[in-house]
Amino acid sequence: VQLQASGGGLVQAGGSLRLSCTASGRTFSDYYMNWFRQAPGKEREFVAAINWSGQFTTYADSVKGRFTISRDNAKNTVYLQMNSLKPDDTAVYYCARDTSFSSDTSHYTGRRDMISWGKGTQVTVSS
Repeated sequence: VQLQASGGGLVQAGGSLRLSCTASGRTFSDYYMNWFRQAPGKEREFVAAINWSGQFTTYADSVKGRFTISRDNAKNTVYLQMNSLKPDDTAVYYCARDTSFSSDTSHYTGRRDMISWGKGTQVTVSS
């Protein structure tokens, strides 16, 4: 499975961006999908997760209420709508296919064992 993330860019604080991640493969509707991010000099951190149907989602506390993860299985794409962006949201954002879904954010802390990772897309938020 190949994942291709896009939609990053430069935005002012308070602005919005929508990231997209398109997957190859004919069984995308079976995939559990996540977004992670990595800021310069920091560890990669969990952002959001969505189950195969899109019915269930999980968010890191730092983005809850501002970011929304969604998916369109007909388009093999998962999205991350990011609103009210802050300079602390500046990072490279990665999509990833996971082996499972959890409503507990601790399930995602420090994990690197995704089935596959996208190449990442840069998001820069200016103050």
